[in-house]
Amino acid sequence: MRAKFAAVLIAVATAPPKRFAGGGYWEAMHGDMTGWFEVRVDGPRRHHYRLYCLLDYDAADRPKPVLVVITGLDKPFRTTLSEADYKDVRALGDEYRARNPRSLL
Repeated sequence: MRAKFAAVLIAVATAPPKRFAGGGYWEAMHGDMTGWFEVRVDGPRRHHYRLYCLLDYDAADRPKPVLVVITGLDKPFRTTLSEADYKDVRALGDEYRARNPRSLL
């Protein structure tokens, strides 16, 4: 799974901004999560793993947008994450955006 996540993130990072098709692995989110992207990988026993990402166009001292992985979550097959889970993701994104220059690793 780690290799698949890395492959998707590398493909997204090297593609022109907002041009990566995704093939079901990279999905733009909607509703309260508009502006967020989800990397989707299925693990053993049909368990779902997700990374929640932003394309940061406002990071100081960066000539190009930065692909930022904010957090990851997992869930059993054919279940949904709760609104509280998504609220926590958004809160982490707000914390990241509150600093500029950004905290980048």
